[in-house]
Amino acid sequence: MESTTIQPAKPKAAEQMISPKLIIPFVNSTRKVFSTMVGVQTTVNHPHVKTNPIPSFDISGIIGFSGDILGSVVISFQTQAAVKLVSAFTGMPITADSPDFSDAIGELANMIAGSAKKDLECKANITCPTVIIGAGHHIARLSGVPCVVIPCTTPDGDFAVEVNIKVK
Repeated sequence: MESTTIQPAKPKAAEQMISPKLIIPFVNSTRKVFSTMVGVQTTVNHPHVKTNPIPSFDISGIIGFSGDILGSVVISFQTQAAVKLVSAFTGMPITADSPDFSDAIGELANMIAGSAKKDLECKANITCPTVIIGAGHHIARLSGVPCVVIPCTTPDGDFAVEVNIKVK
């Protein structure tokens, strides 16, 4: 397993630290899903703590966690990257206004969360995906728990995996 170092910002008094053991499964599952299911190599850049509630990009697939792990993971895509990656994933051209587009975004988020879940070493349940399309949307997160952004680059464009989870 590749080691990834997370450099969290100085936490506020009520804020918890997030263990790299909660982030590495998402790094590995992202690489695996995009390599096997989309057919693109993903470069994972340096994870960092997010301070802004607005997702990194305009299209977000959201998966909630419950059980021994609480919180959510958001897969946030640049619009053009999402169109190209979804088209590669489905094997046919799909536009952002197609009903199949949001289903494919949700399925990618579901596969990343599901693959990571098995490596979290805790009993966890995941929700059905929710997809939000549009600039400037806000996503409510667990308070007092850092949100770690895993920035990713592909030949088709950028996306980010935003992990806001804690062990119960």
